Amino acid sequence: MSQRDEAVLPLLLTQLHLPTMKRLWENIAIEAEGKGWSGPRYLSNLCEHEVAERERRRLGRYMSEAQLPKGKTLESYDFDSIAGIRKTKIIGLASDEVWIKEGMNVLIFGPSGVGKTHLAAAIGEKLVMNGSRVFFTRTTELVQKLQAAKKALNLPAALEKLDKYDCLIMDDFGYVQKDEFETSVLFELICERYERKSMVITCNQPFKEWDRIFLDKQMAVAAVDRLVHHATIFEIEAESYRRKAAMNKKKAKEV
Repeated sequence: MSQRDEAVLPLLLTQLHLPTMKRLWENIAIEAEGKGWSGPRYLSNLCEHEVAERERRRLGRYMSEAQLPKGKTLESYDFDSIAGIRKTKIIGLASDEVWIKEGMNVLIFGPSGVGKTHLAAAIGEKLVMNGSRVFFTRTTELVQKLQAAKKALNLPAALEKLDKYDCLIMDDFGYVQKDEFETSVLFELICERYERKSMVITCNQPFKEWDRIFLDKQMAVAAVDRLVHHATIFEIEAESYRRKAAMNKKKAKEV
């Protein structure tokens, strides 16, 4: 390579927004010369590094924007203590992109403290690792933001902003206040994503008690109908982790 080429190449790579290739081209050129690589193989190797680095940065952005709780992974989930949840099914679901592409839902029910949040977040982490855009939020916080947007006449824009996420994870769905303004925006969100974008919902109340969430019974029925139409439903049966931890701590002090 001539001195002119060595001077011009970094400038061209900068103009083409190829920072990884710009950083590595000299070292890889030395390796290519030593191993007798052809021109196409050298270029292919450079491109592979650029693609890999872009993928790493994309994954970092997606993981950051997902706002998933720390440490909630499938690897750290205690499947042995949970009845009604098969590890193979959860792993298969977390690795399967079909339900995300088809806008299907996952609904996780169970009493407080049995690991619903952990399971939902763990599924979300795997989805991000597989290339999906995910957003994790407590349902009450999201509803309050949507309610404020509706009062400001900006609800369509707020819903459109959430549309960029392939999967919306709504934790503690059952804690939404029984208020017609909050439940109305929640219903609008469900309708907006129906059959287009996926949701993972955790809830401590079975469907038959959703009239405690939605004031309007017809709205409750319509919400349930849309959520279950294309959904995988899990019902967790287990003793509360928090209660179990407290009891173990108490026993340890008594010994």
